[in-house]
Amino acid sequence: MKLKFIGTLAAVLLASAFAFSQANSSAALPSAPGAANDPPAPAFNPNARIAAINVEAAIFATTEGQRDIEALQKKFEPKRSELNNQKVALDALKKQQTATGVTDDKKGQLQREIDQKQKQLERDAQDAQEDFNAQQQEIGQRIFQKMQPVLVKYIQANNLGIVIDTSTPWPNGPVLYSAPLDITKAIVEAYNTQPASAAPAPGGSATKPAAPRSAPTGTKPATPATK
Repeated sequence: MKLKFIGTLAAVLLASAFAFSQANSSAALPSAPGAANDPPAPAFNPNARIAAINVEAAIFATTEGQRDIEALQKKFEPKRSELNNQKVALDALKKQQTATGVTDDKKGQLQREIDQKQKQLERDAQDAQEDFNAQQQEIGQRIFQKMQPVLVKYIQANNLGIVIDTSTPWPNGPVLYSAPLDITKAIVEAYNTQPASAAPAPGGSATKPAAPRSAPTGTKPATPATK
């Protein structure tokens, strides 16, 4: 699962850069004629630092993210069982087709049934996967909206000029290595101190940190790439 945060994260960083320049510069560049209402351009800050954050990992490492993804997985348990049952039935037909003494006519009949059930299983698995991914995406977007102020505050407090999202690993993403610069853990800890995210799940207990998992397909569930 790849969350689509590029535009939102860019807005966060622009907002933080503007706020930082407002707090640390005594004068702004003059506005062009007719642009009186435009915000002043951020002042150049030669002391600003670079940092990296795995946005996707940060979201689902929070207490709230773990709680919500666990609830989503439980919601899809009936679908997991249904897909597994379909696969068991399909495997039984394949075994029956290769049994000793089966006539060619019977083999042809079984093959047609196998093909039909195979296509149905693939369609159902794909639909379940897409549904799961969409709901996981909604969870990620919702949490990230609330994580933005935490991220902006951290950026301002630590004099950061550039923050790079490392959610997509190399070579698909541009960042090969960023461990000394990584602020993912710090943002997760800061987010978890917020009252809303620190509240325990109703009727449940805290769970161990885990990466988000994809909905089961009856064969191999797909999992998002990790750093």
